[in-house]
Amino acid sequence: MEQIVNAYYADNAKKLHKTVDKILVRFGGLTDKDTDDFYSLANEVFVDAMRRYDAAQSFDVFLYSCLSNKFKTEMTRRNREKRRIDRLCVSIDTPVGDGEDCTLGDMIADGHTVERELFERGDGGYSRRMLQYLDRLSSLQKEVLRLDADGYLPGEIREKLHISERQYADCRTAIHSYRNVSVLLS
Repeated sequence: MEQIVNAYYADNAKKLHKTVDKILVRFGGLTDKDTDDFYSLANEVFVDAMRRYDAAQSFDVFLYSCLSNKFKTEMTRRNREKRRIDRLCVSIDTPVGDGEDCTLGDMIADGHTVERELFERGDGGYSRRMLQYLDRLSSLQKEVLRLDADGYLPGEIREKLHISERQYADCRTAIHSYRNVSVLLS
C-alpha cells in the first residue's frame, strides 16, 4: 500500500492529478477553481479507495472507476443545484395581482429603462449599435417598444394595437431576446 501512495503522491501528486485530468477532460468547461475542487475530492476518494481495495483488479483501474463515479455524482449534484436556483428565478415581466396590467418590473422604483432611453434620444442620438438593434425589430415590435417606453400598461398596448396576448408576448420576447440585444453588447 505504501508503494501505491508513494506512486500517486510523488512529485506533488503528479500521477493522481494526471488521472483526475483524464476524467475531467470529458466534462469540459471547468474553471481552475472547479478543477481544484475535484483534486481535493480526489484525495478523499483516494483514501476511501485505499481502504476498500481488495486486489481483485489493478489499483489504477479501481481508483479510476472510483474517481469517475464520484465525479459524475458531484457534477450531477452541481447541475441539480443550478436547476434548483433557476426554478426560483422569476421574470421581471411576471404579472402581479389579479389583473394582467401590472408586472414586477412596474413595481421597481427606478424609472430608467432601455425602452425609455431608446425613444427619448430621437433618431440623431442613436449609436450605430442602437440603430442595428432597431433594424432587427419589426414595425409592430418597435411600436410595442415605443408604447411601453411611453408608460402604457400591457393591456393598454394590446388594446391600442389590436393584438392578442400571444402577439404581445411574442413582441416582448423579440424585444428582449439575446439574438436582438446582442448587437448592443458587442
